[in-house]
Amino acid sequence: MSVQVVAAKMAEVELKDVPSKDLSPVSPNASKKDDKEGTKAETVATVSSAASPSTEPTVRADPSPNATKMPQASAMKRTDQQQNGGEAFVNQDGTVAEAPRMKKIQFADQKQEFSKRPSKIGRRSLSRSISQSSTDSYSSAASYTDSSDDETSPRDKQQKNSKGSADFCIKNIKQAEFGRREIEIAEQEMPALMALRKRAQGEKPLAGAKIVGCTHITAQTAVLMETLSALGAQCRWAACNIYSTQNEVAAALAEGGFSVFAWKGESEDDFWWCIDRCVNLEGWQPNMILDDGGDLTHWIYKKYPNMFKKIKGIVEESVTGVHRLYQLSKAGKLCVPAMNVNDSVTKQKFDNLYCCRESILDGLKRTTDVMFGGKQVVVCGYGEVGKGCCAALKAMGSIVYVTEIDPICALQACMDGFRLVKLSEVIRQVDIVITCTGNKNVVVRDYLDRMKNGCIVCNMGHSNTEIDVASLRTPELTWERVRSQVDHVIWPDGKRIVLLAEGRLLNLSCSTVPTFVLSITATTQALALIELYNAPEGRYKQDVYLLPKKMDEYVASLHLPTFDAHLTELSDEQAKYLGLNKNGPFKPNYYR
Repeated sequence: MSVQVVAAKMAEVELKDVPSKDLSPVSPNASKKDDKEGTKAETVATVSSAASPSTEPTVRADPSPNATKMPQASAMKRTDQQQNGGEAFVNQDGTVAEAPRMKKIQFADQKQEFSKRPSKIGRRSLSRSISQSSTDSYSSAASYTDSSDDETSPRDKQQKNSKGSADFCIKNIKQAEFGRREIEIAEQEMPALMALRKRAQGEKPLAGAKIVGCTHITAQTAVLMETLSALGAQCRWAACNIYSTQNEVAAALAEGGFSVFAWKGESEDDFWWCIDRCVNLEGWQPNMILDDGGDLTHWIYKKYPNMFKKIKGIVEESVTGVHRLYQLSKAGKLCVPAMNVNDSVTKQKFDNLYCCRESILDGLKRTTDVMFGGKQVVVCGYGEVGKGCCAALKAMGSIVYVTEIDPICALQACMDGFRLVKLSEVIRQVDIVITCTGNKNVVVRDYLDRMKNGCIVCNMGHSNTEIDVASLRTPELTWERVRSQVDHVIWPDGKRIVLLAEGRLLNLSCSTVPTFVLSITATTQALALIELYNAPEGRYKQDVYLLPKKMDEYVASLHLPTFDAHLTELSDEQAKYLGLNKNGPFKPNYYR
């Protein structure tokens, strides 16, 4: 019986369909050559080894009609593997065919096969790479952390900037170049701060000011800090949130000579350690405080009372921090004047409303990939933050419920088309729970127990007290970290909820916020610091004050050129009719 050898070549890396070809008869010369070489197995091996990967393999076949088609799998019988690594099949008529040889797909720049087991070091590096890339995808900004020192606490490192200074504690000073790029991008979207820096740089209105700050350390905050420095101030800074620090920005600030004590992922102990390092420096007495949340003010008041008495002014920008200041004032323990930036018009109507309207969707998408259309969402609180969140979710097709204690805000929610409910009425059916009240124990363990499987729970208020996260750290509940800042809390019956940022501020912990809106708030903070620092003695007593409306309007006017906006001016007759100055202020001080 004649020997039939069939060789097939797989397509190149491009996955193209390969049309079947009829087998052509072997030439007489080739048949004679086979007879001379001896055995059938040797013939198969010779043909296989002679076929070059870059040329069409030689095909030998019996000229009989039955041999002109490729043998079907059902008609083949497997034989021993050939010496070239392929397999041979025996057809029903006794002919032998070599199976098509599968060519491995290999990328041009890739030498190592995927199937090769990594070494111990390689596995560790791969694990770090996967972990780091996961973190990068869902963090507030891209991370440029060197994986070789990820596991080392910044408190255990000895770092210096290019000038030899070591008065800072951050994740990695080598990230400074990347952070500088982030800051330069932010500067383009913060026109008012840049204009203020340019106009007042010659006057140095903050010369002699020693400002200690505790805010989110982001690229936008860096622009504010560098503006304060350009206006003459010395600054030392810590973070007000353990998850919101952009490590590369902190590195850029440290490289620029700022004393920064913060990194993303601090522990509670790290958080207070950083604040203390920021404040407690021998020979350095702060005279101004810029706070977000009241933690820095509280720390100085409790631990360094003599230092607190020498402070000239406090600027506070959050609901929680302002509430603490009013408590101190009511108790007669506030011995310095304070400026309530949170309730200024430029903060309330822009940062709280427009910033949250955009960043709530960003934070939820980055962490959960949730589809908003048709989802039932309850928003706790209908202040400016709640209004922004509700408007965004409603526009995306969500069914939005609102809880509220204030009848005026409650009526606004109803007039805006939202159903006002108690949380207990909808807790079993909603898909997402968002808190934005500035209060404590808004979502307690009883509500968490009654939530449906897969319910997403997050906070848009400043403090982490709104969701009772501590009640979830019990032996019967299992915590699973599935992404950066995303935890599944699993009940014994298998039910799980999705907790974001461990109940801390969602947008700055898990995503980013619009730079332009933060320009408005940062400019307001800068003007408040200038006002308190330069105010003559007696203008401000030991109490909490709102920013003068003239300053609010000035902040707004600095941002109008970005939109090529043109204000209408009052005529003398119109100004007299309204009883206003033509140049403002146009609203009374009590206006919010």
